[in-house]
Amino acid sequence: MMELVRAFLVGGVICCLVQILLDKTKLMPGRVMVLLVVSGAILGWAGIYEPFAQWAGAGASVPLLGFGNTLWKGVAKGIGEEGFLGIFKGGLTSTSAGICGALIFGYLGALVFRPKMKG
Repeated sequence: MMELVRAFLVGGVICCLVQILLDKTKLMPGRVMVLLVVSGAILGWAGIYEPFAQWAGAGASVPLLGFGNTLWKGVAKGIGEEGFLGIFKGGLTSTSAGICGALIFGYLGALVFRPKMKG
């Protein structure tokens, strides 16, 4: 039960910090999302993210920080297996399931809710 509470609190703190960043700066949501992904990759490269994710559980691995860390792990593995070409292939290989899921569910959501262009 304590793991669930910890994951909820960590995820909530991450979301609160991002909301404060959005409210107090003029950064657009897309740029903040890129900032989170890049931060996750940098924390993974520095070796900080894994111990934090082990402690925080899903509260750290589900937000965009976790996606950035997964990209980094894929790139590191790709470089080890394929050299320079692994820089380009590794990240996409490691995140392909998440990317495909986002595309499929986004398409299904568009079919169900019929979005309209802003006029």
